[in-house]
Amino acid sequence: MKKLFLTLFVFVNGGAMAQVSYMSEVGVCLGGFNYTGDISPHYRLVNHRLGGGLIYRSTISRVISFRSSLSFGAVSAKEDPADAAAKIRNANFSRNIYEAAVGFEYHFLDWRADIHRLRFTPYVHAGLGVFALNNTVAKPTEYSNVQLSIPFGVGMKYVLSPRYYIAWEFGFRKTFFDYIDNISDGNLLYKNYRYGNPYDNDAYYFTCFSINYTFYDIICAVSPYKKNLF
Repeated sequence: MKKLFLTLFVFVNGGAMAQVSYMSEVGVCLGGFNYTGDISPHYRLVNHRLGGGLIYRSTISRVISFRSSLSFGAVSAKEDPADAAAKIRNANFSRNIYEAAVGFEYHFLDWRADIHRLRFTPYVHAGLGVFALNNTVAKPTEYSNVQLSIPFGVGMKYVLSPRYYIAWEFGFRKTFFDYIDNISDGNLLYKNYRYGNPYDNDAYYFTCFSINYTFYDIICAVSPYKKNLF
């Protein structure tokens, strides 16, 4: 599983570096994962769990960047004690999650241009991801632990120096999978069955703060005299 994520990460980075760009960026992020699904239909701060990751960006233009990332952490939830029906079900889960994703960022401000003297910009991002979960309990049905997701979100960047900047980001991951919490429709024939809504897929979120380092590509000018040598 780890080899799959590393292969994807190296492959997409290699493709991005082969493109014409004037800078590349690497960053380390720390934050938290969250989840919504059968156990927790609404976003709840108490479900935040520690997460972190690495991110690579390659600039395509002054406002558009290619990005690829590796993230890892945990997702978990337990029943809301204020919900009487949920208390009867009394379900909970906790699983490790690993994600590899690629996509694009759009910056609303030309924050790299010295003429504007801007040191910040809001941005949005979207792309395609793959995530994997570990098993902590028996599966209610057969399913793959590796699934696709569509990550998108918003963020803010602030320049500290020509080489360093910090960023905050909130990202939503749409999935096509209903077993992040190991619950879907359940079965009335089994004792203590775990029931849920099979028509509403689970989702997860990643909120992070990152510090990023920029590598500048120095483009050397071609002397006009060299063109006339041959």
